[in-house]
Amino acid sequence: MKKMTIADAAEYFKVSKEAIHNRIRRGSLDCIVENGVKYVAVESAKNNTAANTVGDNRYTQYIEQENERLREKVDTLEKETTRLRDQREQMLIDEKIKVEQIYKERDAQLRSVLHVVATKFLSHVNADTVIQEGLGGDAINADVVDIEIDEWISLKSFLKLKRIKDKEKKKIKSRFAEAAENDDERLSVRDGKIFLNPSHYAYSDLLRF
Repeated sequence: MKKMTIADAAEYFKVSKEAIHNRIRRGSLDCIVENGVKYVAVESAKNNTAANTVGDNRYTQYIEQENERLREKVDTLEKETTRLRDQREQMLIDEKIKVEQIYKERDAQLRSVLHVVATKFLSHVNADTVIQEGLGGDAINADVVDIEIDEWISLKSFLKLKRIKDKEKKKIKSRFAEAAENDDERLSVRDGKIFLNPSHYAYSDLLRF
């Protein structure tokens, strides 16, 4: 029985050395170890060449089938991932719409209250009346917004209620500041902020444009 090295066997069968090692592990080739060196029995190899070829073909076919099965599984997972992602995005869009609607309703209610406050308060109506009308009317329920109004309001709030344009605010604030420095009785300074009492005083001279 002739023997040859792994490299010679690979050359003999026209395959790689790794293929020879695989056949040895599968038992389709006989291996002889002498002085720590592996040899392949040539006669055994010749007799098993056809069987090895059939086994390799079956192994290749099995790998191809597994690859095809894995590709199908990957396609299925990708489709499921896409469906879940689309579903999540739609849920986020629906939730965003709900939240925006809630805020729109609250804003509408608050605007109604502020409108009542601005109209009545600046028309010299008692603050209690403003609160009662703002909270008791159809515009908003008392358990939604709770507002307390003092007869003195800040200059900032006053200008906002009067809807003064931004480009005019600087001049008007300067006039009010100068009047406050001159101890204008119509103004009250608290913590460095100017407060007004529109229910008792008119400020047309300071609001001129």
